[in-house]
Amino acid sequence: MSGKEKEVTETSEAEIAVHWGEEQLFYPSSEFIAQANMTDPKVFERFSLDNFPNCFKEYADLLTWYEYWHTTLDESDAPCWKWFVGGKINASYNCIDRHLEKNKNKTAIHFVPELEDEKVEHITYQELYVRVNEFAAILKDFCGLKAGDTVTLHMPMVAELPITMLACARLGIIHSQVFGGFSGKACSERIVDSQSRVLVTMDAYYRGGQLIDHKEKADTAVAEAARENQTVDKVLVWQRYPGKYSAQTPMVEGRDFFVNDLLKKYFGVRIDPVKMPAEAPLFLMYTSGTTGRPKGAQHSTGGYLAYVTGTSKYIQDIHPEDVYWCLADIGWITGHSYIVYGPLALCASTVIYEGVPNYPDAGRPWRIAQELDVNIFHTAPTAIRALRKLGPDEPQKYNYHFKHMTTVGEPIEPEVWKWYYFAVGKGKAAIVDTWWQTENGGFLCSTVPAINPMKPGSAGPGVPGIHPIVFDDEGNEVPPGAGKAGNICIQNPWPGSFQTIWRDRERYVSQYYERYCKNPKSKRWQDWPYMTGDAAVVAADGYVRILGRIDDVINVSGHRLGTKELESAAMTVAEVAEAAVVPVKHEVKGKEPDLYVALKPGCAPSDELAKRIQNAVVAEIGAIARPRNVWIVTDMPKTRSGKIMRRVLSAISNETEVGDVTTLANPEIVVEITNMVQRK
Repeated sequence: MSGKEKEVTETSEAEIAVHWGEEQLFYPSSEFIAQANMTDPKVFERFSLDNFPNCFKEYADLLTWYEYWHTTLDESDAPCWKWFVGGKINASYNCIDRHLEKNKNKTAIHFVPELEDEKVEHITYQELYVRVNEFAAILKDFCGLKAGDTVTLHMPMVAELPITMLACARLGIIHSQVFGGFSGKACSERIVDSQSRVLVTMDAYYRGGQLIDHKEKADTAVAEAARENQTVDKVLVWQRYPGKYSAQTPMVEGRDFFVNDLLKKYFGVRIDPVKMPAEAPLFLMYTSGTTGRPKGAQHSTGGYLAYVTGTSKYIQDIHPEDVYWCLADIGWITGHSYIVYGPLALCASTVIYEGVPNYPDAGRPWRIAQELDVNIFHTAPTAIRALRKLGPDEPQKYNYHFKHMTTVGEPIEPEVWKWYYFAVGKGKAAIVDTWWQTENGGFLCSTVPAINPMKPGSAGPGVPGIHPIVFDDEGNEVPPGAGKAGNICIQNPWPGSFQTIWRDRERYVSQYYERYCKNPKSKRWQDWPYMTGDAAVVAADGYVRILGRIDDVINVSGHRLGTKELESAAMTVAEVAEAAVVPVKHEVKGKEPDLYVALKPGCAPSDELAKRIQNAVVAEIGAIARPRNVWIVTDMPKTRSGKIMRRVLSAISNETEVGDVTTLANPEIVVEITNMVQRK
């Protein structure tokens, strides 16, 4: 095992090797199988490469189309794939309108405020229809927006967020939701890139028992965007308590408008859904990369919606009668796909929880599950580790019953998986350990819960229609069972995948397809394997074990943070000459960033300066990016060509072997930094 670990670790400057020896299998119960949406093992045959791409008609047929498509997969602009071309569809209609005839009084959204003394809001599909239509009227009439325009949303976990998203989708407006925890500066970068002239936000929300002033971030975002010559004409402000302003930041006359006041003019207005081409963009989801500049993953309307609906039904096993709770944030792709679009397209009841899962105590999630009779639960290993640490015995105190549980965002250790299975799932729930990315739209690897056994620590095989392949650095296939890690790629396109990077096709091709492309002039999908950027080992049974990123992206609590973004933020402090960020193991979060900085000549290190640097990162990106430590060093370990050896810094922070440093230009600095970081 030690040889494999060494081999894998050296494939990246980031720590990617996660080796768990466990190969124990767990099987779904007969009760689960009896009610499951997918029990036919022939589904893998139906979705084989021999039946590609027409196999995905099975997912598309779960939706309601205005016009059927004439081309399932258009390869003419490879690798910018277009799905279901010629088809006309509307995402808002599919998530709301089509359910009204039979299920208008069914709960669509359970909004759970963080404060337990506030009542849960149960929004029916009829109420959702009314509220989406009225807000769509504001966007159309008051803001003058139309299909193809972009709108930036910077909202917390409240019911108004999916209402806003679905109102945009109704009009064919492209929405770009920024994670609520991100700073105003981070929001401005996304406003500028998406060229949004309207910002939708909220005055305040609860987090950890505190009412947070969120409006102040909007002011920062608008001001910063203006400096980049992007004008925001209107800021629409939802109120946490309708009719009451809960922020300290003043409203700006002529620019800022309370949604609740505007709605009075549009009471009872209905907006016909716009019949959108299937390939038209539905939303942008910005994700961190290695260059420091967030990139806007452009997701389509028809292909994306078909894929998340299909995977919600067959991998999440969502039925219309289910109460489904994904404990993620809608600011990330998981929330888009598996809180909003997938569950609502299937007419399920989806739960939105405002706050942190352990407030006021570790029993809160299980009380919510009990009260709402949640039967499908979906969260990240970070949350699982935190709840296990804070309240390992809490789940058994509550009378809830999960049939199905999901884990997402990062690999989960077998020990933690077992607690999730036995304590949270009470030994009865099927678990799917899913692997996918912002760019992918939906699950890539997972067990089909009623067909495949569960293997702790492994994501499972490719889901139906997804055909993973592992390449080494030379482009040779690493066969399943070889016991060697490599770069996991997907051989074929799929409908949920993003279409391109917004306004940056060149970056899209170079980052995701160029490395293993067989023929850059080809219009055949077979010549364009998709490079995920993750390292993986595939077992002989086809189960995939994800080892982590092969680039310098740190996964903090399931949130991908680009190291270059953090380093750039540190460099905004005038005294900083160089910055390097490395991932450090954390019991709960999975990883935390350690920040190393070298100062400009004549600048002296101090605790005050370290704090200023830390605050700069938070101000630029958000609290999620706060470095664990800021180490001010006299120099960085560098190669003779001047490249900073982040691998060495990572080893020092994680207290592992630094390896051979004799080839460094300055090997003596390794001892100096080690003594600083590891002193007891």
